[in-house]
This record gives sequence, structure tokens and C-alpha cells, in this order.
Amino acid sequence: MKKIFQIVVYFLLLGTSASKAGDFNFAIGNFDYSDKGKRATMLDLTYGFSENKTSSFLGEIVPVFGAFVTADSAAMLYSGAKIDYKFGSFVISPSFTPGIYSKGDGKDLGHTIEFKSQINVGFNIGSDTNFSVGYSHVSNASLGDKNPGANSYSFNFLTRF
Repeated sequence: MKKIFQIVVYFLLLGTSASKAGDFNFAIGNFDYSDKGKRATMLDLTYGFSENKTSSFLGEIVPVFGAFVTADSAAMLYSGAKIDYKFGSFVISPSFTPGIYSKGDGKDLGHTIEFKSQINVGFNIGSDTNFSVGYSHVSNASLGDKNPGANSYSFNFLTRF
């Protein structure tokens, strides 16, 4: 698990080294809370490339890169996009991020390629900080012989720099 964490930190630092500005989201939660036999504490780190955001009629589209690891050594590296809908201090951020999943001693999700869909709902506290609650679902979209999926929730702290 230590090696996986080192790899995640390396890739996050690599992705941010040439960046002018971005946002970093730290989340802790419960991976697969709906499966009593496989639920585990989860740590999720995500970097949003805010300097590359695109404004559209959908909101601000932001490329993201991140990883999560569970207490059972399950891990996923992912990359995709999120959309930030801002209503004053209130923010809703859905995201979609395909990635590579390793079950470790955790839940077998049926395939190495998995898709993480997430929604965070929160409040901006000042101009550079956001607290939110997140819900995510990880699934292989029936690429594998089985597709049990995993539902998770998290508490998120996002900072912009």
C-alpha cells in the first residue's frame, strides 16, 4: 500500500509541476458502503487542471487526474473531467473518470478498466476553499464477466492555488 501511495503522489506532482494553477481535492470516505463484506475506508486525491477549464453552457468543464486507495489495498488511478455548477457559494460538481483498478485485498469489480462517476455537493468557504459531500459509483460497464460495482461516499476538502 505504501508503494501505491508513493506512485500516486509522484503522478500528482508530475501533473502539477508544469501547471500555473489548479485545485487539489482531498477526500476520505467509505468505499463500497453498501457491501457489508467488502466496505473499507477510502482516501481519494484528485487534481483539477483549473487553468485548462472550458466555459460552456453546461458550466465550467475541468480536466481531472486522481487516485484512490482503500484500507484493503484496492486502488484506482483515473483521469477524466468534472463540471462545476456554481450558484453563489453553493457548488455542484459531477465528474466522469475512466481508470485502472487493482482489487488488492478488496472487492473484485470484474475488470481492470473501471469507470468512476461522482457527484460532489458543497459550499465555497472563501475564494479558494470548498467543503463538500460526495457520492460515487465505480463500474466496469459490463466489460468483464461480472460487474458488481461499488458505491461510495466521501467528505471532501478542495483548495485552489
